[in-house]
Amino acid sequence: MKKFILGIESSCDDTSAGVAYGRKIVANVTANQDIHRLYGGVVPELASRAHQQNIVPVIEAALRQANISPQDLSAIAFTSGPGLLGSLLVGTSFAKSMAMALDIPLIEVNHMQAHILAHFIDNPSMKTPPFPFLCLTVSGGHTQIVQVNDYFDYKLIGQTQDDAAGEAFDKSAKIMGLPYPGGPLIDKYAKLGDPYKFKFAKPQVPNFDFSFSGLKTSILYFLQKEVKKNPQFVEENLNDLCASIQHTILDILFQKLELAAIDLNITDIAIAGGVSANSGLRERLKQKEESLGWTTYIPNFEYCTDNGGMIAITGQFSYLKGDFANNSTAASARKSLKV
Repeated sequence: MKKFILGIESSCDDTSAGVAYGRKIVANVTANQDIHRLYGGVVPELASRAHQQNIVPVIEAALRQANISPQDLSAIAFTSGPGLLGSLLVGTSFAKSMAMALDIPLIEVNHMQAHILAHFIDNPSMKTPPFPFLCLTVSGGHTQIVQVNDYFDYKLIGQTQDDAAGEAFDKSAKIMGLPYPGGPLIDKYAKLGDPYKFKFAKPQVPNFDFSFSGLKTSILYFLQKEVKKNPQFVEENLNDLCASIQHTILDILFQKLELAAIDLNITDIAIAGGVSANSGLRERLKQKEESLGWTTYIPNFEYCTDNGGMIAITGQFSYLKGDFANNSTAASARKSLKV
């Protein structure tokens, strides 16, 4: 019998609630926090306060969208980490209280696992990958290549040794004077520019790991040098700069992803996480499908960024497994993906 599972996501600056009924997402509601634009990045204290304001109306809206009452729920899933601790505590505390009030099971969800399992949402416009497959998870805080053997069986193949790809996008945009969040703006302007106009340093990291701190430094020093010669350099070359930066980041990602696919002899390749909404990344993956014979899996935009639907579907699989938490469970800012 299918169950209604409520998923609560509050790991960073999006308050979101989703409802899963079996593998279908029947509600997915998100409240964004525009206040962070004023500061050029997420301010943790402001984020947690906004979650406190948003969580009740967002959950109420999700239940209305699903056309159910709280009493119809079979369990409540919530993001327990990784993320901003203050933000996580809001969702964790609310989930615990609601589950206790309704006397239904509580399910803790790893944020990165949820991004991966979003691929298993029953949606006619999305393909479901077979096991095993490789998943490149790219976000503002994480960059990983994960071998997915089952819903709960993962092998971490490679990860960033410092900064994440999403941070590289946002920090590069900030260096150029673009407003937060800058990643989508780089993607927008990159479509109009020459990706080969400017060259930036690509790190030499062993195995399948990544590094983006050196790239950010390379971009910073390059722009400082050029702006000193021409104060209007960024404005006059914005499209080409964005195209070149995006091209370099994608080169770094796909170089390691290709090596991992060859080494493991896996040709089913998926992407997940906030940066998987990047049009350049999605286009590059489709090109690799044609040139390398991969079968690729790209989530719908609504399931790329942080959302309650991915928490709800992960909760659904945990419910079927009987993997429940108790009220002693705690949020963790640096929660690792279980491998």
